[in-house]
Amino acid sequence: MTDAPQTGPAQTGRIAILGLGYVGLPLALALARAGFDVLGLDTDPDMVAALSAGHDPNGEVADASLAHTTARFSADAADLKGARNFIIAVPTPITDAKTPDLGPVLGACATIAPHLTDGALVVLESTVYPGVTEEVCGPALAAGSGLAVGTQIKLGYSPERVNPGDAEHSMENVVKIIAAQDAETLDRLDVIYGPVVKAGLHRASSIATAEAAKVIENTQRDLNIALVNEFALIFNRLGLDTLEVLEAAGTKWNFLPFRPGLVGGHCIGVDPYYLTYKAQQVGYHPEVILAGRRINDHMGAHVAQTLIKSMLGRGHRVQGARVLIMGYTFKENCADTRNTRVADIVAELQDYSVQVDVHEPWVDADVMRARHGIDTVAAPEQGAYDAVIVAVGHREFVELGADGIRGFGKPGALVYDIKGVFGRTGSDLRL
Repeated sequence: MTDAPQTGPAQTGRIAILGLGYVGLPLALALARAGFDVLGLDTDPDMVAALSAGHDPNGEVADASLAHTTARFSADAADLKGARNFIIAVPTPITDAKTPDLGPVLGACATIAPHLTDGALVVLESTVYPGVTEEVCGPALAAGSGLAVGTQIKLGYSPERVNPGDAEHSMENVVKIIAAQDAETLDRLDVIYGPVVKAGLHRASSIATAEAAKVIENTQRDLNIALVNEFALIFNRLGLDTLEVLEAAGTKWNFLPFRPGLVGGHCIGVDPYYLTYKAQQVGYHPEVILAGRRINDHMGAHVAQTLIKSMLGRGHRVQGARVLIMGYTFKENCADTRNTRVADIVAELQDYSVQVDVHEPWVDADVMRARHGIDTVAAPEQGAYDAVIVAVGHREFVELGADGIRGFGKPGALVYDIKGVFGRTGSDLRL
């Protein structure tokens, strides 16, 4: 049995979105604005309470948007009853062994399975390796519901492409890939996503194709950054300024404008491991992808070691020195600290018996303490530090300017501008 053709929000039935983070919440609000009946479910009751009160703790969605939404938020799986469409937008992290951790995805499948009915649609948005939707999620949903996948349960895949903290490349403004088990189900995805994605939809030929497309998007970016990071490692030894070299090379029409930096977050630093895992499962050992990962994972330690060498070269005492790190999120102007590589800088400096203070205006102090065991400083002390590392290019730091940043340091303190925000003359060190 299948649903009758769907022509709009009224005919689509309730949409349940599992996961109300940077992906799920904007999607829930967008679908609600388009007239769909939307329920957002999250396992974090504090998150749900905050959203229900009209505030997004992640800062991705304005309070005004929450105040006027018709979407409902819940932490109780019982509220899934009556939903006909389920969108899974949960994290897909990696294990300590750098292999895929599908626990959140399988947990979401287990949560919705008892509430599936004949004709239900389940769409996965999380980044996975090719085959997960049909070969992992499908059997899990069938086992938990007693329904047959492909006839009674329809599967779809539509990977998220949002860029946290970037209003220009929001969900509405980026072409969205959709894929499904059959043409009829693909049409159902079109009905759901079409009204909210202004940039349009791309219909992939298969779910596995869409899964592969998503996982290589961030893998390609990871490798490009790894290349310029390796340039930085080489030029550091040659006494050359990497950004000046890149500026000169960038005068050629086909030179790609990538810059060195820390590669963290929930996507770029994680997704390549999903692809390499699947490659190894089919007997191929990736070389280039893993080499890029090793380079990028090393950059935090490189920053710390470069700072230590520079301090010693200037006659600074390292043991007991005070270093201020400005920013802890994985990128500028967002509150997301998942897989942040700034943590590597902190750990490496502490191994040298350096006293590290972290100033992070985008993340609540209680959250930093609970998630990372770090007591942040709300207002760095003027003239107190032996070195200052600008690790994240938050707008607050840019507005301070080079002189404002240097004011936190003692006379002769080093300023390390990882992001190259202030130009060569505005800092002592940069990647």
